[in-house]
Amino acid sequence: MAQLERDPVFGALTRPQMFAGVTYSYFVLNAVVTLEIFLITKSFWALLVALVLHLAGYLGCLKEPRFFDLWLTRVSRCPRVRNAPFWRCNSYSP
Repeated sequence: MAQLERDPVFGALTRPQMFAGVTYSYFVLNAVVTLEIFLITKSFWALLVALVLHLAGYLGCLKEPRFFDLWLTRVSRCPRVRNAPFWRCNSYSP
């Protein structure tokens, strides 16, 4: 039986759309947060916040590009239950 070969096109087609090292959705979220901070503070120091947020996003996307999408899915679909602190996980029956 022939060995499977790794194809770089498959990897490129399954990755999310990236912009400046982060996913496009994270980049847009970063822009919105930075714009809101700028409008509230009326200071250009908001650009420093943008750089810090972008660095955090870049570090998060280094190993797994879908990190933020997976985290948002987990948070929205797996809420914490009342006894989570006791069991240190979601346990639905004792």
